[in-house]
Order: sequence, then structure tokens, then C-alpha cells
Amino acid sequence: MSFDTIISSINNILWGEGQVLIYVLLFAGFWFSFQLKFLQIFNFRHMFSVLKQSSKVDDEKATNSGISSLQALFIGLSARVGTGNLAGVAVAISLGGSGAIFWMWVIALLGMATGFAESILGQLYKVSDEHKEYRGGPAYYIQQGLNQRWLASLFSVCLFLGYGFSFSAMQANTIADSLNHAFNIPSFYSGAIITLLAGTIVLGGLKRIARFAELIVPFMGLAFILVAVVITLMNLSALPSMFYNIFSSAFGLNEAGAGMLGAAIKNGIQRGLYSNEAGAGSVPHAAASARPVPNHPVTQGYVQMLGVFLDTMVLCTCTAVIILLADLDVSGEMEGIRLTQNAITYHLGENGVYFVSAAISLFAFTSVVANYAYAESNLHFFKLDNKLGRTLYTSMYLAMVFWGTSASLTQVWRMADVALGLMTLVNVIAIVQLTPTIVALTKDYNAKRNIANSSNKEMAFKAKDIKPQGRLSPGIWPDK
Repeated sequence: MSFDTIISSINNILWGEGQVLIYVLLFAGFWFSFQLKFLQIFNFRHMFSVLKQSSKVDDEKATNSGISSLQALFIGLSARVGTGNLAGVAVAISLGGSGAIFWMWVIALLGMATGFAESILGQLYKVSDEHKEYRGGPAYYIQQGLNQRWLASLFSVCLFLGYGFSFSAMQANTIADSLNHAFNIPSFYSGAIITLLAGTIVLGGLKRIARFAELIVPFMGLAFILVAVVITLMNLSALPSMFYNIFSSAFGLNEAGAGMLGAAIKNGIQRGLYSNEAGAGSVPHAAASARPVPNHPVTQGYVQMLGVFLDTMVLCTCTAVIILLADLDVSGEMEGIRLTQNAITYHLGENGVYFVSAAISLFAFTSVVANYAYAESNLHFFKLDNKLGRTLYTSMYLAMVFWGTSASLTQVWRMADVALGLMTLVNVIAIVQLTPTIVALTKDYNAKRNIANSSNKEMAFKAKDIKPQGRLSPGIWPDK
């Protein structure tokens, strides 16, 4: 049995006929929405209130041991905002029709609660390494919260295969394809430049990655939103028809969507997950690295929940509007970044291809860099957080980035789908088991928030405030 056959078989179980991940993610989204009383809707405004203080670190002494919540948000967005927003949306539309966008919105709304749950666990069970930087994520809360070392190790292996290698290769593949389409740059040369730039940033450690994300993510996000707004204003008369087509196709109500209902649901949820990563267990690594203000695990839950909203409900919708307002023939075959390029060229003329090439290069490159940080945080879990371990991991990571620029689109996407699917399955199993701790943390935050609002006192979490499952790392959370 060939490697491609094995990958295709696993994908068929997770995403294809078996659709295991579809049901798992929908269950997780509904489960945490219910358990947390639909806080993604009723506490929507509070996300932005938390964001106001997110650029601060809890105290001056802590600046050497953690990054700010805002930097953690930008690292999370760096990984989220990538090919999923541009190429992934195009893949969803080409394979599932316009109705796939509706299901992408659904999984994002539900995923906000899932992202909240996993992020507060990342914060609660974080540890401090020898460099006085915080590390955390599913492997840590699985081991410390559930005492299941084998499951934690399985997640870490999937993380290395996914974010350490496959995802970075896929992002590099999209950059190379975009640059080749726009400027006829051979993949070998673009691969060499991407690898060199990535190496320069990641070798500077977590704080250099955080500073890079803080500079690039807001700039590229706002620029893309501005272009989408301009294109929307240019096509205002077509908006009602576009939205009608999205909703009618989502439920198979029109002639074009009648035979594509299953494809719309499957591709919308699959690409929505790939873009916002809610439930995949990736963003808790960024959440764990922060020293939030106020110093409570739930603070990072709100910050990273906002990341899900910005990624899918804002940026993915911008891409969908750009594609659906263009008069293009979507054939039903898998199309990636070139569909997005052709759509922007349709609206803005030949110069549009240069803009989207620059956009995808920035979007995907930030993901390449953030992916490194996610996997690198698990070196500490295996006690490989040393010079030899980092050198071996960094060398393999950069080799995969370079290889990805010349690999085939279908091959790379399939590998990424398998890694993401296995990570998500393990992570959702873990966070559902940790629901009592998630609910207790949220109730503690709400109680402290009410007291702080009435008495103007600062709120903070202490280790004795709840009875978490398992154990917390000593010295992370104050006892008094």
C-alpha cells in the first residue's frame, strides 16, 4: 500500500464518507456553547473590553516570563490567517459551492466556544521553562489535568507532523504557486528565500516571533479588509443576489445546490476548521505563552475567541465576497489561490493579481513562522528543549518548508488534513473530559468580574480558587 493510499484512506474516515470530524466538531461546538451558556453571543461585547487591556503584561517583573495577551492574539492570528483565508475559502467554494460559506460561518460561531474552552485550559495548565518563558497546550493539560501521558504524547506527535512539518510545507507551497503565477518566479528560488527568512525569524525565539506577528498581522489584515470593502461597494447591486445564493445553496434549495448539500456542509466545515483552528488544539499554545491582564486564565479565552471571529467571520467572509461577486466559472474541481487571484483580477484589473500575491505571501508566511512556535513549545514536553533538540527540529522544519514549495497542491493539502484531523480528534476528547474545570474557571471569572465592577478592585486568579482536575504546575498561579 502506497503512502498516498494510506493518507487518502485516513482522510476518507476523518473527512470523507466517515465524516468523523464533522460530527466531532459539531458536537464540541454545541457542547461548549451549552455548557458556557452561549457566552460567544451573550458576552460578545466583553471580548472587545478584554482586548483594551491586552497590550499590557500583568506586572513589570513578569515581562521576562510571558508575552502580552495582544501578542498572543497576534501569534494565534498569524497561524490562523493564512492559506485557509484565501486558498481555503476558494477550495470550499470550488468543491462545495457558495453554500459552503454558510457552513463555514456556522462552524466559526460554534467554534468560538470551543476555542474559548481550549484556550483557558492552555493558560491554566501552563508551565515555565528554563528560559522563563511559558509553555502550554493540549499535551500539557492532557498530562496534568487527565494524567494521560500516552494521549498527550499522541497529540504532540500529531502536532509535530502537522504544524511542525505539513502545514508549513503547505503554506510555503501556496506562496510559491502565487509568486509563480504573478511573477513567473521559479519555485526553487522562492523556496530558498522563504526558508531563509523563516529561519532568520524563528531562530530568535518566541519573543521575536511575537514582535514579528505584532507588526505584520494588523497591517495585512486591515489592507485586505479595505480591498474587500472597496470591491463590495463597487458591486452593491449584486449583494442581495449573492447572499440569497449562499443561503439557498447551503440548504440545497436551488437547482445548482440541490446535488451539492453534502459537499457544501463538508467543505464549509472542513475549511472553516482549517482556517480558524477552533478545537484543533493549536491556539492553546499561543494562549499559554501570555501573562494576561487581568491575570486570570479566562482572559485568554476571550482574547482567542475573538481571534476565531476575526479569522472566519471577517477575513474569510471578505475572500468569499470577492470570489462570489466575480463572474467566474467555478468548475467543481479543486481550486486554490489562483481562484482568489482571478477573482481580484476580475474586479481590479491586471494589478489585482499582484495585490493578492503580496497578500497571500504575507498571510501564509506569518503562518509558517507561527507554526514553528506551536510545535517548538512541545519540545519541552519531551525534554528536548535543549540545543540538540532545537537544532534537529529547526533543521527538519526548514527542510519541509523548502520541500513544500515544489510539492503538488493535492498531496500537501491531504497531508495537512490528516494531521489536523488527528490533532482535533485527540484534543476534543481531552477538553470534553475537562469540562468541569472549564465551567468552574468561567464561573470564577464571572464572579470576580461582578465584584470588580461593583468595588473597582482588580481581579486575579489564585490556585485555591477552584478545584481543578489533576494538578497545576507549582509557582505559576499565586496561592494567596
